Amino acid sequence: MSVMELKSGSLSLRVSAAGGLILGFWKEGLEGRVPLLRPAPDDADALSSSCYPLVPFGNRVKNNQFEFEGRYYTLSPNTAWDPHYLHGDGWQSQWSVDERRDDRIVISFVHSGGHTPYVYRAAQTFSLTGDELLLTLSVENMGETSLPFGLGWHPYFPMTSRTTLFAPARKFWTEVEGWLPGEATDIPNDLDFSRPSPLPHRWVNNGFEDWSGEAIIAWPERGMQLRLTADPLFRHAFVFVSDTIFDPQFKRDYFCFEPMSHLANGQNLPDLGGLRILQPGQQLSGSIRLRPQGL
Repeated sequence: MSVMELKSGSLSLRVSAAGGLILGFWKEGLEGRVPLLRPAPDDADALSSSCYPLVPFGNRVKNNQFEFEGRYYTLSPNTAWDPHYLHGDGWQSQWSVDERRDDRIVISFVHSGGHTPYVYRAAQTFSLTGDELLLTLSVENMGETSLPFGLGWHPYFPMTSRTTLFAPARKFWTEVEGWLPGEATDIPNDLDFSRPSPLPHRWVNNGFEDWSGEAIIAWPERGMQLRLTADPLFRHAFVFVSDTIFDPQFKRDYFCFEPMSHLANGQNLPDLGGLRILQPGQQLSGSIRLRPQGL
């Protein structure tokens, strides 16, 4: 069965091995079941899911090419609507179920060939305790050469009229044509989440550098907030708010806050933007925690 459910105390989670997706995360409260991620149907693809993994790195690489250790590498588009190789392979892969318990699931897949020169094994663990969800993602370089790797997640959070986001960061990356990062600059006032703030009523698709590793999403009308804490590996984040030009069906009912170990287009930045060089056989792993709290 591709779709699996976990339960622990008042928390429940649905996971799909198709894409390594989360299809829903809820907390039972006095007023009923409160969604902590955007709920999705069992047959959802990644872009309509609750959350999907970013591996062997996230976002895009300019011109689908980069040079590393004297070699030139080329990537191929993996969607019909974006000319870039986007968000890695995990979200488009069938994962194997390695372990399944009532409160814990481990899934994995092996990738070689296709849209990218990366050859690797990825594993994802979903673990529920009575009060939090622990997500762990790892990647092992199974290729014959070293390459820069990264990890992240792409969660979709419910957005209500009073939703706020708290997520302190140091720098902001502009967006240029092709949904690519431009340059690092000061954070605009309407995207300064160093205090709990609403999401702006406009298109947002930007990276935040040196994120603190903590974010709080609050839904005051539901009496609930979700505290996201990340391992130090995840020093950066991406914020996405759609619009009706990009998605005519957009109802301003979700936004994305994406913890990432690296900056977008890191392969073409002087310091690799936080990407980690993995020699053959080396691994990279990190976790985030999602803990709901009443207001």
